[in-house]
Amino acid sequence: METKAFQKIYTKIIQITKATCSLRATGVGYEELAMVNGRLAQVVKIIGDVVTLQVFGGTEGIPTNAEVVFMGKPPVLKVSDDLAGRFFNAFGNPIDGGPEVEGEEREIGGPSVNPVRRKQPSELIATGIAGIDMNNTLVTGQKIPFFADPDQPFNQVMAMVAMRAKADKIILGGMGLTNDDYLFYKNVFENAGALERIISFVNTTENPPVERLLVPDMALTAAEYFAVDKKQSVLVLLTDMTLYADALSIVSNRMDQIPSKDSMPGSLYSDLAKIYEKAVQFPDGGSITIIAVTTLSGGDITHAIPDNTGYITEGQLFLRKDSDIGKVIVDPFRSLSRLKQLVIGKKTRKDHPQVMNTAIRLFADAAQAKTKLENGFDLTDYDERTLKFGKEYSDKLLAIDVNIDIDMMLDTAWSLFAKYFSKAEVAIRSEFMDLYWKGE
Repeated sequence: METKAFQKIYTKIIQITKATCSLRATGVGYEELAMVNGRLAQVVKIIGDVVTLQVFGGTEGIPTNAEVVFMGKPPVLKVSDDLAGRFFNAFGNPIDGGPEVEGEEREIGGPSVNPVRRKQPSELIATGIAGIDMNNTLVTGQKIPFFADPDQPFNQVMAMVAMRAKADKIILGGMGLTNDDYLFYKNVFENAGALERIISFVNTTENPPVERLLVPDMALTAAEYFAVDKKQSVLVLLTDMTLYADALSIVSNRMDQIPSKDSMPGSLYSDLAKIYEKAVQFPDGGSITIIAVTTLSGGDITHAIPDNTGYITEGQLFLRKDSDIGKVIVDPFRSLSRLKQLVIGKKTRKDHPQVMNTAIRLFADAAQAKTKLENGFDLTDYDERTLKFGKEYSDKLLAIDVNIDIDMMLDTAWSLFAKYFSKAEVAIRSEFMDLYWKGE
């Protein structure tokens, strides 16, 4: 960043911690960017005329007489249609070897939309994944996380959702991606020829962790441009919010704030809400839907990060490996989309709610039969059939590699019902039975 003429240069730092430095300065704004000894920094605290800067690359080797120059503005993103198909870093600079984007500068991290200007979400977002579309249907303007253990293939799932989702623009915010993950996303998007609707902001493990804090704001500023100015439906994919929260805790611990539960900052709830509450359905058709990944350590959903996330978001999608079929499924028992009733049976086929409930009831019976089997009890004929149904239901509908449209999902469920059960056991309303029952 170039310095302007007559810009004031400060050369007296009064305090240095691992991540921050403080100096006396006037006329400086909160979140404003600065250069400290050639390193990018951001104002995180102002008390009187003492300004504290968070140095993104860490403060090691910065002398007390280092040059500090304030930029006079917070981080910005240049927005225009040229963003599409590009990869940027946490500061909005291209990392794909392409040209700089020309466009209007927008400050990142603005407020979320006034609730009065929002519309009740009512449009369906199809992902092609039956564990989502059939059981936990997503609605435009919704915010929902994937809860997954770190060894689950959540980046593959996110890439699949990006490729299949019916949205005008997909914006990926990658935080703490390994280089392999970054190249994986890049290859998938390029090979599928879907680049023109995907925009990516990426912070890899090689960048300072603190830079991750800018990624969601960059992604959402781009999303707001396409949703508000262009009235498009935008899907924002954020991965991994646990690494984002870890970066928050690094900063707050280095600033000697007293940590809260699980060594997270006390502001964790509002830090997360500030991001998730950007999800919105506008009355005139533009929308921002947010799907995030929150990795769990050892499946622990009581940790402060998933715990707070659960309060803010409208449900969660739970990934787990199904031992029967050896594939990763979207677990129907632990997943929930709180807004699905706004679209199922309304924007989808009328039999959808009943088919969904029946399939999950029979799958629960299969789980019980499995417990009986494991504990050495005799199985009834019905138990045997539910076990076979459960396996096939996992394989043909819950597995994340299934990619079909919702009608096809419902038809598949009907054929499984007819294959293993009688009409009485399925117990769906007769008007739907007459239309869709696949039996003899």
